[in-house]
Amino acid sequence: MSGKDPKKGKMKEVKKETGLGLSYKKDENFGEWYSEVVVSGEMIEYYDISGCYILRPWSMSIWEILHGFFDAEIKKMKIKNSYFPLFVSPAVLQKEKDHIEGFAPEVAWVTKSGDSDLEVPIAIRPTSETVMYPYFSKWIRGHRDLPLRLNQWCNVVRWEFSNPTPFIRSREFLWQEGHTAFATKEESDAEVLEILELYRRIYEELLAVPVSKGKKSELEKFAGGLYTTTVEAFIPNTGRGIQGATSHCLGQNFARIFEINFENEKGEKAMVWQNSWGFTPRTIGVMIMVHGDDKGLVLPPKVASTQVVVIPVPYKDANTQGIYDACAATVREMNESGIRAEADFRDNYSPGWKYSHWEMKGVPLRIEIGPKDLANNQVRAVRRDNGAKTDIPMANFAEQVKDLLATIQQNLFDVAKQKRDACVQIVRTWDEFTVALGQKKLVLAPWCDEEAVEKDVKARTKGEMGAAKTLCSPFDQPELPEGTLCFASGKPAKKWTYWGRSY
Repeated sequence: MSGKDPKKGKMKEVKKETGLGLSYKKDENFGEWYSEVVVSGEMIEYYDISGCYILRPWSMSIWEILHGFFDAEIKKMKIKNSYFPLFVSPAVLQKEKDHIEGFAPEVAWVTKSGDSDLEVPIAIRPTSETVMYPYFSKWIRGHRDLPLRLNQWCNVVRWEFSNPTPFIRSREFLWQEGHTAFATKEESDAEVLEILELYRRIYEELLAVPVSKGKKSELEKFAGGLYTTTVEAFIPNTGRGIQGATSHCLGQNFARIFEINFENEKGEKAMVWQNSWGFTPRTIGVMIMVHGDDKGLVLPPKVASTQVVVIPVPYKDANTQGIYDACAATVREMNESGIRAEADFRDNYSPGWKYSHWEMKGVPLRIEIGPKDLANNQVRAVRRDNGAKTDIPMANFAEQVKDLLATIQQNLFDVAKQKRDACVQIVRTWDEFTVALGQKKLVLAPWCDEEAVEKDVKARTKGEMGAAKTLCSPFDQPELPEGTLCFASGKPAKKWTYWGRSY
């Protein structure tokens, strides 16, 4: 490729591969690696208010794909979108005691308008139960008004915390929150699991991240709810669990407080059963942590806004125009068959620089076209997940690329599952537990299911790394032989539970 700028008639500087790589390695300094990869991969930009981040188009496009999938699925379930205000009055917010105690430290308050103090400060929603439920009470009168199933895509603010981390913990974040009301507990229970399955699919089918479905302990459940179900992910590099998304059965607690009553078919007054459920761009952070490597992001094809990047590789005296035309034609063919592809024709960067750039951004597949490829009527394809190179003939080209993308998607999941499964350690005693915890394991242990014991485990494991806690009791329970004792208390065990440090 000629480096000449036609307007100036002199050589233009072509940037080589310098200064592109990451300074930190994932295995050596995970925290610094993550902070660097989210910026260098053009996912976020830091903002001048601590704990707030700019989501750049590269990450926003992933959120849009997740949004599109989930929104279509809940519409099939006859759940409707709505929008409720950002502001909450203190009286309403404080109605549910356990709920507000759970959120109190994180609530941000508006206290001024211009120079004047507000007579009554107004809270910014940390979540919308108390915003919505006074109106559920107004709209639900009889059994024909049920079920009421609403969702909103919005932002929430949770202010007080330490260690802000892009995507994982931020002061303002996007999410969807579903809020539903039913006549019976059976309907409520069924929906909780239906939504949880959608969350599993977001992680496993779209983001290629393995998760465990399970139930949170009483200590870890949603404040004010009856029970919480979760999909839990695990980050092998740090040995930490991470709550992926939660689906809560609220029982009748909020219905009692907000007087959400209805007349049932027998003409009797009854209280509704309620659920709430949500997921956030934390999903994207988990994906980065699980798949990323020392070259940058690694995006699963299903969520990558650019699935394939085509790079011309002309040598001196090569038929540059012919190569450029071939690149444009392959992009056109892929786009027409539904593959998200683009070509990088920038002439002030060398092919090597472009390789590094698109690897950093995690594009699943790179296609190179040089003089030899042109002569042989083929292209060179390089996978981002494992670096494997293959030559693909131009005949039936788009179909072969589709197959390759499907293979990459599956391989990312398989490799992540293998790594996660290798971290699971079954323990039966306290000594085994502390050893496994020190080895960054995801610990599966028999437990007596007592809150006091869980608090005790937290207290006994407190240290620089943070305390260990229950992550979830998996729905998929191994056999629990009679007489099995709790690893922490020595009392009879009631269930197997995942324990570990967490984000």
